[in-house]
Amino acid sequence: MAVLAVSFFACGSDDGGETPGGGNTEAITIPTTGFTSPTSYAGMTLLWEDNFEASSLNTANWTHETGTGSNGWGNNELQYYRSENTSFQDGHLIITAKEESFSGSDYTSSRIISKNKFDFRYGRVDIRAALPQGQGMWPALWMLGVNIDQVGWPACGEIDIMEKVGGTGKENEIHGTVHWQNSGQAANFGRSTNLSTNTTNQFHVYSVEWTSTAVRWMVDGVEYNVVDTTPAELDEFRRSFFFIMNVAVGGNWPGSPNSSTSFPQHMIVDYFRVFQAD
Repeated sequence: MAVLAVSFFACGSDDGGETPGGGNTEAITIPTTGFTSPTSYAGMTLLWEDNFEASSLNTANWTHETGTGSNGWGNNELQYYRSENTSFQDGHLIITAKEESFSGSDYTSSRIISKNKFDFRYGRVDIRAALPQGQGMWPALWMLGVNIDQVGWPACGEIDIMEKVGGTGKENEIHGTVHWQNSGQAANFGRSTNLSTNTTNQFHVYSVEWTSTAVRWMVDGVEYNVVDTTPAELDEFRRSFFFIMNVAVGGNWPGSPNSSTSFPQHMIVDYFRVFQAD
């Protein structure tokens, strides 16, 4: 079923520095089960990967964005993004969303981008991750066009590899969406899939195959959405993109946390891999 997803973009500021090991010192339970994707594909070469084996963010690949953005990062989100909410454990990057007062916000989390560090055009992306849960939680693994500073959003294009909005009946529903500009107006198209297994207590691999003619979405290797990008108005998807990973709290789409939402919540990322055709 097609869904109209609220745009997930707004400008922010660079943190400028990283906290080694992040600011979370408590041990977090890492899932021990779930899907693992292949390390190679026929006719493709591994272009780039991050397995998060270090004890701090690889600043050759990533930068933190901090603050509340403009109008809650364009979506009336409630969190303040901080580098301190990122930690590393047993070869995993962990973004922790907390209920705490900080600089006028009631929640904190992290938002991490590869802008000006790594971008690419076309290929297969595999991201292995376990997701937070609860009403008001909004984890996302996504991409924006590198020309965003020149043309703005949505003219730069956006590919949402994985979005989830937590809450009753929604915990295993995964969304894949594209956003672009058509005749000067924002346009989008997406579909969702309901997984038969838990998205929090075990890992899944969220993937896109992006070519000059289409974007395809998969979870654990099973395709659930495709968009034809050959029309001229979708030219955004024939340019380079960079990665973003974040956990938002609240916002127009998920709504606010309520008494059923427990904190802290974690998005645990095992790896990012990008393959390109030979």
